[in-house]
Amino acid sequence: MHIRSIITLVAIPATLASASPAMAKGCIRGAVAGAVAGHYAHHHAIAGAAAGCVAGHYYYKHKAAKTVAHR
Repeated sequence: MHIRSIITLVAIPATLASASPAMAKGCIRGAVAGAVAGHYAHHHAIAGAAAGCVAGHYYYKHKAAKTVAHR
């Protein structure tokens, strides 16, 4: 089994289990940006998408917490 397949098999269920509908926006946007960056970094689009999803999820979670705190 290739490393790309292993990463995909681990990243997709973990992402789906942890993403709420509001945070899905961050995951999708981050995954797209990460896939593009990973593609240009020696063809690591899958790993870039997984990392981008995590980063985007974290960013929007942090942004939502700041919005709630300022109300």
